[in-house]
Amino acid sequence: MTIQQLKYILAVAEVGSITEAAKQLFISQPSLSNSIKETEKEAGITIFIRSRTGITLTKEGTEFLGYARQVLQQMELLEDRYIADMPQKVTFGVSSQHYTFTENAFVELVKRFGQERYAFYYNETGTHQILEDVKNRVCDLGILYLSDENKTVMRKIMEENALVFTELFSAKPHVFLQKNHPQAQKEVISLHDLVPYPRLNFVQGEYESVYFSEEPFHSIPADKEIRVNDRGAIVNFMLGLNAYTISSGIFPKYLNGENIIAVPLVENETMHIGYVINEKQELSELGKIYLDELRKYAPF
Repeated sequence: MTIQQLKYILAVAEVGSITEAAKQLFISQPSLSNSIKETEKEAGITIFIRSRTGITLTKEGTEFLGYARQVLQQMELLEDRYIADMPQKVTFGVSSQHYTFTENAFVELVKRFGQERYAFYYNETGTHQILEDVKNRVCDLGILYLSDENKTVMRKIMEENALVFTELFSAKPHVFLQKNHPQAQKEVISLHDLVPYPRLNFVQGEYESVYFSEEPFHSIPADKEIRVNDRGAIVNFMLGLNAYTISSGIFPKYLNGENIIAVPLVENETMHIGYVINEKQELSELGKIYLDELRKYAPF
């Protein structure tokens, strides 16, 4: 198994097509296919499933790809340090649920880091993908929350995947809505108060369930529901449709002036926001800096 073969596999996974990857790599399709088959044979696994529409990674292939990325990153560091004689490029990645404060903390991390060369990764995504990113070492850590509603199942999934959750801070659920919403003047809001209005939830793809939901009380049905995969869309729907979403209550005002407000939800629940890492992994210095920045958003 060679470094070149790992690069080939990574290229195919990124474009989802052996034909297209071969074009980008300037090699023939048969040569690329043979290289992949040799790697699969040596590793004793099937990395890709081929079909008329392209290729998809198997479960074993996804895990293999995570390790391959690490090897290639380390090779790049070695080449930079000892061959190209360049300052070391530092790598760091975060996979997070759709929180503004995780993005803001990432910005502060980059500001504090201040070195010439780095390769940073920030993926705002669904809950299941966060666990996959951490398990497969695509990123250093993941940010999500646990609650009474999801903690039993989530902790079981983490244990099965050798992941560890550490709480950073807790927050009471709040309702996010636009300032002229009919419920906006209340000091607290109940779930019953919200029945007439559209509820906004982040898309979780094939993993749509109460356990992977990013919004507390997802198990309670809503007559009007809109699923989105973009934080900007949620803000626009709040402003235009009197829609709402339920989250931590941490929402910087500069994102939409004074147009979006957070009102405490009277229901009994707590969001325990924290980070997930591999159980045998130690936090890097960049990881510690990032968590320091996150803790600044604790709601107390």
